[in-house]
Amino acid sequence: MELPDTDPAHERIRALSLAKYRRHAARYDGSLGPTWPIRQRAVQGLGLRAGQRVLDVGCGTGMSLALLRSAVGERGHVYGFDQSPEMLARARALAAPWPNVTLMHAAAHELRLPEAVDAVLFHYTHDILRSPCAIEHVLRSARPGARVAVAGMKYFPRWLAPLNLWVYFKNHGYNGAPGQLARPWDRIVPHLAGWQLTPTQFGMGYLAFGTVRQGAADQAAAAAAAGDRGAPPRAPAATRPSSQPAGAAQGAR
Repeated sequence: MELPDTDPAHERIRALSLAKYRRHAARYDGSLGPTWPIRQRAVQGLGLRAGQRVLDVGCGTGMSLALLRSAVGERGHVYGFDQSPEMLARARALAAPWPNVTLMHAAAHELRLPEAVDAVLFHYTHDILRSPCAIEHVLRSARPGARVAVAGMKYFPRWLAPLNLWVYFKNHGYNGAPGQLARPWDRIVPHLAGWQLTPTQFGMGYLAFGTVRQGAADQAAAAAAAGDRGAPPRAPAATRPSSQPAGAAQGAR
């Protein structure tokens, strides 16, 4: 859902995505059954340890939050953001009892975290993955070597190509830029080392892992150093720990 601000399609795609998630928010969780095992595998593959920090990109209604929080424990911290107010409101209600979960109402290119994270989860965040601007900005929030999990939809292999029209329209129901499903991961791969991808859902989906290259995290390290010297990082106005009253959202999965 994220394109560079200079792209004339940026606002159109963002508006389409916001409208689609506004319509889906109330019943969104009921549609997640088929991808739940993929979500579990993605979180498990992050290899999180107690006390670590993790970012849930486009956290939506917060379905990954309990898994992530369980993995990092009480001493760890889970960050999430979404630009859909309707989706994020549900995530905030879910996470309200958890003081170590912080949710932000922001688009990817607006994200500001108070510290660098040890892992990043992109679970069905197609629009963000199609925006180089969004990818670069999100990965600046991660330390060098941070583990990254990426899951989403893709076209079936060539021998099942007649089914890809159905895949396109299924993706169209949720994303502002629903196409480009042949290799939807190709814009994040240059930022990651050790990329490994496995098809899911009989070839209609994928689950992949990598680690953040040094260059992608340089600005995060600089920001953390500035914070240590007493310069607090800038955060979106809606940033708040999830234990505070619920507020708004960003595009979810």
